[in-house]
Amino acid sequence: MWGKNSANVTDTDAISLHGTNPQHLIEKILRSKIYNHAYWKEHCFGLTAESLVDKAMEIQYIGGTYGGIREPTTFIQLMLKMLQIQPEKEIVVEFIKNEDYKYVRALGAFYLRLTGRPAEVYQYLEPLYNDYRKLRRRLSSGEYALVHMDELVEELLREDYAFDIALPHLPKRIALEGSGMIKGPRRSALEDEIEAEIEESGEGEEEEEGLVPDGAEDGEVDEDDAKASRSKGKTQPRPPPPPPTRDGGGLTASTAANVDTEPRKADRELPLRDRDLRERERDLDSRDRRRDRE
Repeated sequence: MWGKNSANVTDTDAISLHGTNPQHLIEKILRSKIYNHAYWKEHCFGLTAESLVDKAMEIQYIGGTYGGIREPTTFIQLMLKMLQIQPEKEIVVEFIKNEDYKYVRALGAFYLRLTGRPAEVYQYLEPLYNDYRKLRRRLSSGEYALVHMDELVEELLREDYAFDIALPHLPKRIALEGSGMIKGPRRSALEDEIEAEIEESGEGEEEEEGLVPDGAEDGEVDEDDAKASRSKGKTQPRPPPPPPTRDGGGLTASTAANVDTEPRKADRELPLRDRDLRERERDLDSRDRRRDRE
């Protein structure tokens, strides 16, 4: 069905994907480099869907090609092998659900992005947004970089190229929701926590608004307490300034001019009748002193 009987042809039981040979999802130049690579000849020959799992568990990093000669990585070579033998959907789903080997999960997610239907891609890849494990990625320069699993999933769902391979067109999620292929918007794992926090904060505000003084339920709160509670928090008027004081044994400048005319403090504090008697006594004393001088 797919050509001559050799180690590089697609399995005869494989079906076409996106209207073409599954291996043709990888460009011809890259396929030729993979076919001539030592890893492909030594480790990928005769692999089946079951034995491929063991090879996937040995992956140490993800990537497409690297270096000056654009050498293909082990990750991309096993991807071509999966396209060649076309494992069953259940095996691919188990790859994606594997929580013990993160590179096996990355391999399954990339394969499903290349071969799966749009609704299946969103169904199985979006839950991986909750996986924050780190992956080693080999760049085209040959250097390594760290990337998280959720970042890889974002790249597979948003970008047109990944690992030097052109990805099949993926409709927007909102378009699939409108056509009924996907039910409802994506629900983040953080939404439950956020809703719980909002409910707790709302209950706390209701309790604060419902607070009443002690005895209010029994009708024992009087009007003075009610007025005090309503006026709580209002600005109180400032107290009047203190009276002038003596400085250094003498009077201050503000009171020196009035020292002769200011009545005694003791006299001001006496009742009116006693004050009149004191004034009469002072008048008599002053008359006696004038007579003595005369």
